[in-house]
Amino acid sequence: MQRTRTALVLLLAVAACNTGESGADTTAAAPAAAEATSLLGKALHRRSFTAEQRATLESNLAAARAAYERTPEDVDSIIWLGRRQAYLEQYQDAIKTFTTGIELWPDDPRLYRHRGHRYITIRDFDKAEADLETAAGIVRGKPDETEPDGAPNARNIPTSTTQGNIWYHLALVRYLKGDYEASLAGWQEAMRLAKNDDTRVAVSDWMYMTLRRLGREDEAKAVLQPINAQMDIIENDAYHRRLLMYKGEIPPDSLLNPNAEALQFVTQGYGVANWYMANGDTTRANEILDKVLESGYWAAFGYIAAEADVARRGAR
Repeated sequence: MQRTRTALVLLLAVAACNTGESGADTTAAAPAAAEATSLLGKALHRRSFTAEQRATLESNLAAARAAYERTPEDVDSIIWLGRRQAYLEQYQDAIKTFTTGIELWPDDPRLYRHRGHRYITIRDFDKAEADLETAAGIVRGKPDETEPDGAPNARNIPTSTTQGNIWYHLALVRYLKGDYEASLAGWQEAMRLAKNDDTRVAVSDWMYMTLRRLGREDEAKAVLQPINAQMDIIENDAYHRRLLMYKGEIPPDSLLNPNAEALQFVTQGYGVANWYMANGDTTRANEILDKVLESGYWAAFGYIAAEADVARRGAR
């Protein structure tokens, strides 16, 4: 066992060194291979970053790699190496890192949680669901723990937990697959684990959309009852505003600011499109879904959900 673990550690060390340069410059003469293929058959490549963003992300990755090299068998070092790779959109490298970590630490649910997340990113939904179900099984009956943020919010207060994230991502991948009944069960478990308003609005938004897909209108309205403008939101303002829109307190198209930051537009856009779809205006819904896909922010959950809806639309 020790010999096997040592070999795996050496393998991960080589991978860590090799991936250090793979995201260094997306303008290099030899472009990186596609990280994924969209549900519409399009090759998906790493997006460009501003010089400031890239400097921060590469500095963080270098620190994670150095920590790993100091403690190559430490599971936290492996997790942070994979997370930092993913923040630079080195998703395939991140999955390899988490996979090697799982071979070293097969009973650590965090490795399955993070690999499952990145399988969602690259559109391998079956593998994502399997990983997240494994993680859910490992944590069953155990106390929950706060999950540290990779990019701290304005108050530097982590808002999510390990188990909450497992169930959130499991419910999400089931939603993306169109398995809405199973998705709803996941959202209900994620809501049970929610500890603050940020988590509650994120889960409530997806739960509302899932219930609308199921045609369970009264239950969808019930999800909105606790939502109000005075909630203490640190980072999930887009979800909060979408919920207020569902309640009729904000006009739908007021959320569609074409000059907004890309992630904000994608998140808001998918919610507004879904609302129009649920209320029978498929023409307007499809217009907005197409705008979301034009944004190019392909790793965002709203983008992936829009892609899944458009793919289903094309299949009909």
